[in-house]
Amino acid sequence: MLTRKINTEKLYRLLFLLLFWSMWLGWPFLNSEGHETFRRFMVLMIPVNLTFIPLFFFNTEWLIPKILDKRGVSSYVVSLFVMIAAVTVLHLLMKDWLLPEDIHHKHRSLYRTLIPVMFITAVSTGYGFITYLLDQEKRRREEKQERLQSELAFLRSQISPHFIFNILNSLVYLIRSRSELAEAVTIKLSELMRYMLYESADAQVSLDKEVDYLSNYIELQQLRFGEDVDIRFHKEGRPHSQIIEPMLMIPFVENAFKHGVGYVKNPLIDISLIFDEKTLTFIVKNKIAPDMPEDKDSNSGIGLRNVKRRLELLYPHSHQLTLRKDNEWFVAELELQFGHE
Repeated sequence: MLTRKINTEKLYRLLFLLLFWSMWLGWPFLNSEGHETFRRFMVLMIPVNLTFIPLFFFNTEWLIPKILDKRGVSSYVVSLFVMIAAVTVLHLLMKDWLLPEDIHHKHRSLYRTLIPVMFITAVSTGYGFITYLLDQEKRRREEKQERLQSELAFLRSQISPHFIFNILNSLVYLIRSRSELAEAVTIKLSELMRYMLYESADAQVSLDKEVDYLSNYIELQQLRFGEDVDIRFHKEGRPHSQIIEPMLMIPFVENAFKHGVGYVKNPLIDISLIFDEKTLTFIVKNKIAPDMPEDKDSNSGIGLRNVKRRLELLYPHSHQLTLRKDNEWFVAELELQFGHE
């Protein structure tokens, strides 16, 4: 879309220049029918009129972006007057050289020479200012896009280590307890890591792959906790052909397992996915202990901060995220709209 917009801007500029110079150079000839003296004058003036083209582009391509942008308005105005004076003198000299005596005395006056120079200067200044402002705005958009892409790349680079640390902690616990589930957990972990390393490296993935990844993660946690934690996973509808930012939903589930077990009596984690063609609704609820101590870990909340920022960058106008405490529950609700501009 950005490339198409840039090409459209260039096309409009080219069309304007072609139309303007065609009118400037050709219109007098179209209106000189039956006026042989004027037609002869216009033919003789072709070299003079052609000098308006470098005057136009000297102002738009050098004075405005170089002098105005680098040295300010005062320097630009002075340069503009110097250019006008120099071109006016040049045109007077060219008329002396090109025009015969019977035409010369009518068209050599300073007024007749200065007016077209001033007109072309005014048009080029207006055109130059508009294109300068458009180019500045495009540069700002590109710089902003580059900053956002860099930030997004950094946020994505945080996902895998953060997730792996959490799972490895679970694996260490199972190995220390000599649980026969350690092998099954290791296999399941390898499946999840394969997704992280090969699938989530893409900018976006299909929604059904992301849902499969989420399901595998929940199964891994069910293996880990068994009957100690009531884990409920409900899906309504099915994914369509949408694409989504990889590992966008998993931080909410990770957060639920981090804060919804341990200090919580009768822990319960409830996860719901509701699909339709244009909207995904994702709800994660976990019970919390009313007197749960504050988490002093400096990495606490990194997953939620990460996903919130990614949502702001990638879905600025097409998502709604609600995080709230409701009595003994912590609820995270995400609504994501697909195909929204």
